[in-house]
Amino acid sequence: MSQDLPVTSYALLGLLTFGDELTGYELKQRADFTLRFYWVSPAMSQVYSELARLTDAGLVRRRGVGRGTTYTISAKGRRTLERWLRDTPAGFPVFKHPVALRLMIGHLSDGDTLRAMLEGYVEEVHAARADLREVRTGLEGVDAPGEAFHHPSLVAEWGLAHFDSEIRIARRLLARLGEEAEEER
Repeated sequence: MSQDLPVTSYALLGLLTFGDELTGYELKQRADFTLRFYWVSPAMSQVYSELARLTDAGLVRRRGVGRGTTYTISAKGRRTLERWLRDTPAGFPVFKHPVALRLMIGHLSDGDTLRAMLEGYVEEVHAARADLREVRTGLEGVDAPGEAFHHPSLVAEWGLAHFDSEIRIARRLLARLGEEAEEER
């Protein structure tokens, strides 16, 4: 099956499946709170352009006008999202990593700068991990199988394991760079 919508549209549809009506602003907040850990959180303008696209396609119902406008997923939207989940290949993630890119061209830098970059990255990952841990903790009690937030809790656990892996990798690279610096002396 070809993908008729951008993945961001499917992500926003997914965020509307938890049984509540959201304004565009609230949808953006939910995206920032959740998607930022594993997908790009869309800009506010993109949220509204995607909501317009989804509304025009009958995938989302719009109620109200102005700032009070709320959106809910329609039955057609739910079917479209279910079909996308069922029929579209999972795909393979693109390794788009600014730290890896900088390390790749690290020959243009010195060891101290590269180690400082990796140490800063480890600190950033620890901070993001703490944020995601709060999200995961917030899902406790509503995350049992069959409950609405069961699958988001699984993604949060995946994210925590991913962050742990990133920290291990960066520390391993830091150790290697440290050993190489010692050998040069």
